[in-house]
Amino acid sequence: MFGIFKAILIFAPMARRNKRIILEGLEVIDAGAKGKSIAKAPDGRVVFINNAVPGDIVSVQTHKKRKSYYEGSAVAFQKLSEKRVDPICEYFGTCGGCKWQHMGYEHQLYFKQKEVENNLRRLGGIEISEVSPILGSADTYFYRNKMEFSFSDSKWLTREQIESNETIENRNALGFHIPGMWDKILDIDKCHLQEDPSNAIRNFVKRKAEDLQIPFFNTRKQEGLLRTLMIRTSSTGELMVLIQFFEENRELREALLDSIFQEFPQITSLQYVINGKGNDTIYDQEVVCYHGRDHIFEEMEGLQFKINAKSFYQTNSAQAYELYKVTRDFASLTGEELVYDLYTGTGTIAQFVAKNAKKVVGIEAVPDAIEAAKENARNNSIENADFFVGDMKNVFNDRFVQENGHPNVVITDPPRDGMHKDVVSQLLALNPEKIVYVSCNSATQARDLALMDHAYKVTKVQPVDMFPQTHHVENVVLLEKRG
Repeated sequence: MFGIFKAILIFAPMARRNKRIILEGLEVIDAGAKGKSIAKAPDGRVVFINNAVPGDIVSVQTHKKRKSYYEGSAVAFQKLSEKRVDPICEYFGTCGGCKWQHMGYEHQLYFKQKEVENNLRRLGGIEISEVSPILGSADTYFYRNKMEFSFSDSKWLTREQIESNETIENRNALGFHIPGMWDKILDIDKCHLQEDPSNAIRNFVKRKAEDLQIPFFNTRKQEGLLRTLMIRTSSTGELMVLIQFFEENRELREALLDSIFQEFPQITSLQYVINGKGNDTIYDQEVVCYHGRDHIFEEMEGLQFKINAKSFYQTNSAQAYELYKVTRDFASLTGEELVYDLYTGTGTIAQFVAKNAKKVVGIEAVPDAIEAAKENARNNSIENADFFVGDMKNVFNDRFVQENGHPNVVITDPPRDGMHKDVVSQLLALNPEKIVYVSCNSATQARDLALMDHAYKVTKVQPVDMFPQTHHVENVVLLEKRG
């Protein structure tokens, strides 16, 4: 009871000033979108809570009030859920990643599966008999093959640092953006998402940069030298490191890069970018290879995929293999089918299924990705796959089908926004025997499935967990023509 009283005492003045209120004794009943948990307020409104677990009983301070819901944070806990576990990361709750780290993994999988089923049935109105049990990840930490970190000369101070009243002279940081604050960087000592030597490399880069007195970037002032660090690993044991500089300073740049390679001679690809524009995206920038080759290789069932600094590749290599096996299984190819692979990226799925198909045609909007797909196909001696570049809604038309053949099976793996309505219309006009829909957002997937429901029946659903400790979930659906 003292905890409740203390929370109300502390936050009540703020609540009056900002019209915020304390909702006491709420039972958290579910997990919702974007990693938030759900409770019901006494007035019937839904309450979205950003730091609770289903089964908790909490007092919530609201920070947003709408006609049908509140948003807020738990400020006191009367009961802790049995679904809770102790987070292993010291930055949990401050860093924007791994929002479900305080929930047991078996419960994470349960709520991910539930989200997929709810989205398909409720949002899409899709009739499905059952959903296969979600495929969990064998590795629940250290599973990512790509991490990006940002430099800052004015790091984010934690509450403990502020309350200590200590003078913090070194404000340099190399870590992650604070959620919703584009110019605030949390300094990270150990991240649990990427295997070693990721942490060792990041910490060495920071120390060496400070030894060399290289200025860390200031986003607001747009000044400083060091902007970002990217580390990519592969299941083949190869390693890519890329440093992004705001402007050229050859002496400092070479001193840092030489030190990195001397300390970590196992690096396969050491690269850099000079980027003086307002944002730190590198897709429109020249990437310079400083040492080794300009790429690393990923491997899957004997197929090799060349990954450069700008390449997209699923960030959980082991689960990508599981995802692609589900996709191939749902397609049930006999070797006689013409397959279209929409949003093919660098052609990984297309090449993965090619040996089971007569021919595969991949379409992707990013020119560099298509060039990589073609090169990978050549390297893998795949002769029955063709790749085409262009905006999907413009390229995927009647003329394209006339030139490349009518597909028996279509595999589609769109971005989070789902498929454009013109692409859905073209799919319906083509009327292939099967459509395998791979999605990283089951809500937009449900929307697209609803548009095709009159012509296609969902016969299989398989969620796949690519991102443990987060709310994200992939989902694969098989659609077959209605009788």
